[in-house]
Amino acid sequence: MKEETSKLLDKAARAVRAAETLLAHGDADFAAGRAYYAMFYAAEALLAETGRRFRKRSGAHAAFGEHFAKCGILDPKFHRWLLDAFDKRLMADYTAESVITPADAAVLIAQAREFLDAARQYLAAEREPG
Repeated sequence: MKEETSKLLDKAARAVRAAETLLAHGDADFAAGRAYYAMFYAAEALLAETGRRFRKRSGAHAAFGEHFAKCGILDPKFHRWLLDAFDKRLMADYTAESVITPADAAVLIAQAREFLDAARQYLAAEREPG
């Protein structure tokens, strides 16, 4: 596994832990943001492993959909979750009112954890001989 891929997976895991901590302290909006970033870093890790890098989030979102979801390498739900989490992060970050409930944040965190697990499993399987 490339060093950059490994670092992005570690960063994704830290983002999940940060989201859990934020939610435990009543900060659902900020927890949602960290959950999104966990998914984004996992997607970036997968793309980095294939030599793909992007300057804009939209490019990374689209490339993940094209190279991992559409072709069935990973369940397309992960692409949908990534896009939905991005929308929720934007709402959470750019509105004055709390728009993300603790239940919403908990779902995003669970999705981020599952997304990261799927990325790790895929990358581990890619390294196995045979």
